[in-house]
Amino acid sequence: MWLFVAAALVGLFLLRRWYRERQTVPGLTEKFVLITGCDSGFGNLLARQLDARGLRVIAGCLTEPGAAALRAATSPRLQTLSLDVTSSQSIAAAAAWVKEHVGDRGLWGLVNNAGIAVPTCPNEWLTKDDFLKVINVNLIGLIEVTLSVLPLLRRARGRLVNVASVMGRIAFFGGGYCVSKFGVEAFSDSLRLEMNSFGVKISVIEPGYFRTSITSVENSEKHFLAAWEKLPEQVKADYGENYLKQFLESIRSMKDVCNPNLSLVTGCMEHALTSRYPRTRYAVGWDAKLFYIPISYMPSAISDRIFAQYQPEPAQKA
Repeated sequence: MWLFVAAALVGLFLLRRWYRERQTVPGLTEKFVLITGCDSGFGNLLARQLDARGLRVIAGCLTEPGAAALRAATSPRLQTLSLDVTSSQSIAAAAAWVKEHVGDRGLWGLVNNAGIAVPTCPNEWLTKDDFLKVINVNLIGLIEVTLSVLPLLRRARGRLVNVASVMGRIAFFGGGYCVSKFGVEAFSDSLRLEMNSFGVKISVIEPGYFRTSITSVENSEKHFLAAWEKLPEQVKADYGENYLKQFLESIRSMKDVCNPNLSLVTGCMEHALTSRYPRTRYAVGWDAKLFYIPISYMPSAISDRIFAQYQPEPAQKA
């Protein structure tokens, strides 16, 4: 009896959520959305996706060839602008341009998508500058872009969508990527509380492994080998050539596990921008939902043991 009641309540809850999440906001064709990192990957696909739906997309691109290719693939509604999220001058110029074009309506949506992943290596192999290279794009740039247009988002009572990662929940490799994504989660949480009274809804996208330019095996391998070559000979001896070989093999194996279906991620971004009732967090991909997110709730003793089996063996062990 109680089992039936519990199942019925769960079913009603899921049905209610399904119904609420399929209600869209009105007047989408009049709403402006700014997306960073539109040269390729998630940002490029989302820009084309929202343009096809009739929204007024402002696509921030790092390169002119990337911007030109995107304009050629979309309608005249879509506008591109040059945006380097590591440059305060570039961000200020972009924010001024956006303010001029959206006018009194404000900015309905900002999608902080721009990001990089490399160098990704054991922490000891990296320098402060290596960490900053990633953090300046993934976190500091995200914060500065957000702050530059936040008054416009408040005016429109709009949406902020920040791209984090399952690696913002649990970290098992070194470098600035996981550090930056944990920071994105923290910034999003604090800002969500502050903006709640202004009617601005904030969502975080937490993808698992997807095949984009930042997960390029060749790029990751190049930076990994460059970091190895800079190490003192004693450190190389402590880790050993076998450690290097095993780590390179793990990098190359990533090609087989990365999901090529980027629309799973952009679909969540679109939902966060267009639904009356967007989710606070979107875990995307079966690896995120069934492996990484559940492990992030486990005691560290258990999660450490799980990930330890994937760590290469150093020559010099304790």
